[in-house]
Amino acid sequence: MRVLSTICFDADDTLWQNERYFRLTEERFLELLADHAEPDHLAERLLDAERRNIERYGYGIKGFTLSMIETALQVTENRVPGEVIAELLAAGKELLTHPVDLLPGAEETVRGLAGRFTLVLITKGDLIDQERKLAGSGLGELFDGVEIVSEKTRAVYRDIFSGRGIAPDTAMMVGNSMKSDVLPVLDAGGWGVHVPSRIAWALEAAEAPLGHPRFREIGALSELPDLIATVTRNI
Repeated sequence: MRVLSTICFDADDTLWQNERYFRLTEERFLELLADHAEPDHLAERLLDAERRNIERYGYGIKGFTLSMIETALQVTENRVPGEVIAELLAAGKELLTHPVDLLPGAEETVRGLAGRFTLVLITKGDLIDQERKLAGSGLGELFDGVEIVSEKTRAVYRDIFSGRGIAPDTAMMVGNSMKSDVLPVLDAGGWGVHVPSRIAWALEAAEAPLGHPRFREIGALSELPDLIATVTRNI
């Protein structure tokens, strides 16, 4: 194996808060529809709608907002009041303008690695929203490249590595999603580092590849530099 030269970062819930605000919006959704279904049932119906709609709308706030509206129409048999729809739309718009809230250790970690490694941000979701959050984060200038993709798969990572002239075994991907940030990178020949988030989206859950030689897990982003140093010594 060659020495690590490229560190790739996920964005949402790795560098800044994201799922927390989706959950707060979902709580408002449950309140608005409380007269039509039990909270657990509503939450299941909403998750089902999100799962169905990923192929149509992709990941992000716009798809989430449309899924809330679709679920509201379904559970009320198309009798949901117009003011409820208006509130759901307003909630989606609020998410689209929410200030970027960096996670603890994010800025210090990225700044500490900049210049020592090639840094690439690899995130999925709505192009405009991801660009807005990156600009608001103040971290954009620290990255040597930014890739905003519709999905994170083995093929997508291989294309990114190939297009940037990066040997997969010299690249490490760091993120909160086992499904998107770890497993496909390992399959592509790179290193996958899982940084669990306090609040996880059910559709990103997956089993940890325990025992895989290029899999690592850390409790906080601030632990990454020490992990990189350890991996580098042992390669």
